[in-house]
Amino acid sequence: MKLLLSGDSSVIAEFGNEISVEINEKIRGFKTLLDEKKFEFINEYVPTYRSIKIDYNPNLITHSEMQKLLNTIEKELKLVKLPEAKVTIIPTCYDLRLGPDLETVARHNNLTEEEVVKIHTSPEYLIYMLGFTPGFPYLGGMNQRIETPRLSSPRTRVELGSVGIADKQTGIYPITSPGGWQIIGRTPIKLYDPSRSVPIMINAGDYIKFDSITYEEFEHIQSEVKEESYKAVSYERRVTKSED
Repeated sequence: MKLLLSGDSSVIAEFGNEISVEINEKIRGFKTLLDEKKFEFINEYVPTYRSIKIDYNPNLITHSEMQKLLNTIEKELKLVKLPEAKVTIIPTCYDLRLGPDLETVARHNNLTEEEVVKIHTSPEYLIYMLGFTPGFPYLGGMNQRIETPRLSSPRTRVELGSVGIADKQTGIYPITSPGGWQIIGRTPIKLYDPSRSVPIMINAGDYIKFDSITYEEFEHIQSEVKEESYKAVSYERRVTKSED
């Protein structure tokens, strides 16, 4: 682990220089230990692809003391038991009315649209981190057979719930925003809703799985979401060490 200074009340614990399941496990383990210890002088910690940023109160602990503490916690990583990960089902409509770039992705990879959907809905995708906009999941595990470059000219408006592909990644737009990803479908559920007690419904270290639905099913679930009667479906998934 490498500790990097980040302002006068923050430090970054860096665990590597690549995106990998093994590094993600170390970050999850480190976060688990911080969750368990509940240090009053730590205000917040934010996991990323290869590091975790820890914000602390400099009135309660010095930077050097913080470094010593984090190095001590690192020694406990081999003993920590990772919690079981949750897999959230993301109902997604791949109708061309909602996925305008599905044809492009299929054509780019010499596949049919049906094959793209089948490939995209097969894996359980690891949520490496959340960022860009509130609740935007950066996912690992997409099949290289559907890799497609970003749009040459980003859209000024991408609807919330849009599911996209950009090079080796796939993700979901949790709010309406600009974006340059190839949009292949849309989910009617809201990953982010500031009116909820827990605004973001997914967490880094968990998984999501896309489930193909019809346009009619999309409209039905969308109405349930508006009425606040929709309940997301999920199940537990046991995490194994360095799982590929």
